[in-house]
Amino acid sequence: MRVAIAGAGAVGRAIARELIESGHEVLLIDRSVTAVKPERVPEATWLLADCCELSSLEEARLDTCDVVIAATGDDKANLVTSLLAKTEFGVPRTVGRVNHPDNEWLFTEAWGVDVNVSTPRIMSALVEEAVTVGDLVRLFTFRKGNANLVEMTLPDDSPYVGRPAGLVPLPENCLLVTILRDGQVYPPSADQPLESGDELLFVIGEDSEDELQRLLAPRHA
Repeated sequence: MRVAIAGAGAVGRAIARELIESGHEVLLIDRSVTAVKPERVPEATWLLADCCELSSLEEARLDTCDVVIAATGDDKANLVTSLLAKTEFGVPRTVGRVNHPDNEWLFTEAWGVDVNVSTPRIMSALVEEAVTVGDLVRLFTFRKGNANLVEMTLPDDSPYVGRPAGLVPLPENCLLVTILRDGQVYPPSADQPLESGDELLFVIGEDSEDELQRLLAPRHA
C-alpha cells in the first residue's frame, strides 16, 4: 500500500515508522526545509513541497496513493490537502488530523475527509472508558459506514449479567465485536456468559446507541 503523509513533524514521522514496519511504502511531504530530514526516517521517500499546492501533489504522484494522511499542525492545511487528494486525485482513503477541537465539525466528507482523528476527543474517550461503568462511550466514528465503535463496562445491575451473549437481543445495525475480561480477549460466542465488569465493544449505528444503552444498563440510561 502506498501512503502519502502531509506533515513531517513528530506526528507524521511516527505514523510513517509504524506504516513502514507494517510493510507499506511511505512518502513524507513537508514545505519546511528544516523538517525535511530523510535521516530521521530513512526508509521513507521525502519530498520538499507545499501539500496545499496542486502542482506539489502532482509531483508527489498522489494518484498512485492508496491513502493520504493530512497530519500537519495546521487544520486549514489538513482540510485543503484532504480535499485535493479526494477531488483531484481520487485517493480512495483520506485521514485528517484535527488539531483544534472547534474545527472538528469541518472534517467531513464534504471536505474530502474519510476519517478524522481528534487527539482531544480520543483522550477524553479513553478517560471515560477507563472510569465509567454502565455508560456507552464512543471511541471512534466510521464515517463511510455511518457507524461508531463504542464501549460499555457492564454494571452489576445489568439484566444480562450471567446470560449468554448470544441471547442478548441487540438492536438492529449493532454488532458485538469482542469481550474484554481480566486482561483477556474473548470472542462473542453465543454461549459465552456475560459477567459484571466485562468491557463490551460494539460497532453500531448512531441511531441505535440509545436503545443499546437502555437494553444493557437501563438504570444508567
